[in-house]
Amino acid sequence: MKYTLLLLFVFLTSFGPPETKVYICGSTGAKKYHFTESCRGLSSCSHGTVKTSLKQAQGLGLTLCGWED
Repeated sequence: MKYTLLLLFVFLTSFGPPETKVYICGSTGAKKYHFTESCRGLSSCSHGTVKTSLKQAQGLGLTLCGWED
């Protein structure tokens, strides 16, 4: 019984909500993140786009693009 409860706990805690993925410009001067790769705000990015997690983008100090809010 104890072993079954432990397995159930491990199983349930290993599956969290999926991370939201966002797109950012690969430039070091990037200030915004985007929910869609085809966002109008990324059209002037000449360094290529990078897919990352929302949490990581916000951790870098990036904010949501004005075209998407």
